[in-house]
Amino acid sequence: MTPLPPCPGSELSEGSVSLNPMTSKTGRTKAPGYRCAECGWTTAKWVGRCGECQSWGTVEEAGQVMARTTAAATVAKPAQQISDVDASAAAFRATGVGELDRVLGGGLVPGAVILLAGEPGVGKSTLLLDVAARVAGSARDVLYVTGEESAAQVKLRAERIGAVADGLYLTAETDLGIALGQIERVQPSLLIVDSVQTLASSEVEGAAGGVTQVREVAASLINAAKSRGMTTILVGHVTKDGSIAGPRLLEHLVDVVCQFEGDRHSRLRLLRAVKNRYGPTDEVGCFDLTEEGIESLADPSGLFLSMVSEPVSGTCITVALEGRRPLVAEVQALLAETANAQPRRTTSGLDSSRVAMMMAVLQRRAAMSLHRDDSYVATVGGVKLNEPATDLATALAIASAKSNKPLPKGLIAFGEIGLAGEVRPVPGIGRRIQEAGRLGFTHAVVPASHGGAGKLPDGFRIKEVQTVAEALDLLFGNGAAASNITRLPTASRAAE
Repeated sequence: MTPLPPCPGSELSEGSVSLNPMTSKTGRTKAPGYRCAECGWTTAKWVGRCGECQSWGTVEEAGQVMARTTAAATVAKPAQQISDVDASAAAFRATGVGELDRVLGGGLVPGAVILLAGEPGVGKSTLLLDVAARVAGSARDVLYVTGEESAAQVKLRAERIGAVADGLYLTAETDLGIALGQIERVQPSLLIVDSVQTLASSEVEGAAGGVTQVREVAASLINAAKSRGMTTILVGHVTKDGSIAGPRLLEHLVDVVCQFEGDRHSRLRLLRAVKNRYGPTDEVGCFDLTEEGIESLADPSGLFLSMVSEPVSGTCITVALEGRRPLVAEVQALLAETANAQPRRTTSGLDSSRVAMMMAVLQRRAAMSLHRDDSYVATVGGVKLNEPATDLATALAIASAKSNKPLPKGLIAFGEIGLAGEVRPVPGIGRRIQEAGRLGFTHAVVPASHGGAGKLPDGFRIKEVQTVAEALDLLFGNGAAASNITRLPTASRAAE
């Protein structure tokens, strides 16, 4: 029987290997052609869902690239023992903005790349322009690359906030190659790019702000920063849910990731470090955004207290922890009887689900009738209190509004409340009490078995409560609230 001729292209010559979709003529395998834009997971074929991070629609074609094995190269600079490495080149340099230095861990590190993200209009460009002027004023050149505004527009804002300095260079560019040329010409010690989503490389396909472009721009700028010892601050956009736009790989490549937060109807702005290779991530910087610019707030607690001199029913002062920083804030509650079958539950600055839980606990565990009242619970100054330690202050404010009795003057309260009505311990009791004593408060209602509040301020009194019913009986039972506060132990007795 005559054998069938082989198919075209199927002949095997001497030394060759069989061909398959993932094997080249030389026997080298091809790298997977699809990559997840979020986590970098690779696969040989397209899938709708990433197999690593389980994200939908993030797998994109990366191109079939030949996988080669790189031979070992000659070592120009041998590895050093960690004890022999000179760390002076990476020492912190203060920016002149105290709250920014606090969040970064001491200042800017040469060669570090910082990603600053925040919602539009929160004040990112204003803050960085102020930082650029302060750094330029210390005899260090700064290059400010703006892709969203013209140089004239940036100068107008700089004149308004007093951020004009001789060593500050401005350029309005959206091309990565030209921006790198400006860096070569100016040789700055600090580079600010506003924003990384506006730059695009002509060597890479895709529009500015796309995954491929953002990855290429970030990699080029990071390489320039590391090779020159140039501190780089990249401004990043955020999505509608508040996360940083672009590939998640961007957050992995940079050294520091900061979030700039704030309500557009409030002057307060908070700066948090989500990732920091050179310092802590639990520090919070506070800023005051005004028409004249942005200023650091070393003591922001005064913004969150009402200006009423005498106690008013429905208000309670608490101390929240923002990172390591204690912030004194005020919770206000207003109850109004309603004829509707479904009363309104309105909150501002507090978690609505926790406020609803506090009202349910008061109704069930403290026999307080609230099902016929519209409730309005809010914070003063637009501060957001999401910490469970504010539960006790929220409950006392609601109880004060219901009984129409003000809490004693100079009283603070903090503690987490469980569904059983128990008051649970919270961290940082000592720091909260010290901050309250510094601002002139004299009494505190705290959870029992709090683990010790340390040395109390002179004349400060505390009372430990185990349940919310015990706290209500202490403040509102058997007479006026002001008379009950005299039963609180003094600082000397509490220390014993």
